[in-house]
Formats: sequence, C-alpha cells, structure tokens
Amino acid sequence: MFGLGGTELLVVLGIVLLLFGATRIPQLARGLGQGIREFRKEIHAPADEGQQNTP
Repeated sequence: MFGLGGTELLVVLGIVLLLFGATRIPQLARGLGQGIREFRKEIHAPADEGQQNTP
C-alpha cells in the first residue's frame, strides 16, 4: 500500500493522532467521506443537468 511498511504506517498514525487528537479524527473522517461522496456524485451526474435545451 503506497510502498509503506507497518512501521511507517504506525508512525503516520501517531503523527495524525498528535496533530488532530483522538476526538477530532472521526469528525475529519466523516467530512472526508462526505466530500468524496459528493465529488463522485458530481462526476457521474449528466453533463447537461441544469441546462435548458431551448431551440
């Protein structure tokens, strides 16, 4: 996974915990998930949605 071993992943996780704290991580993950979901929804939406076809 991205060329990272177990030790590197633990170090990254530790840094994230130090920066954001254990209480904010679920909020950050929820916000990230909602952002990704919205992005995917917009990508798969028809290109002409919202445009009027007037002759």
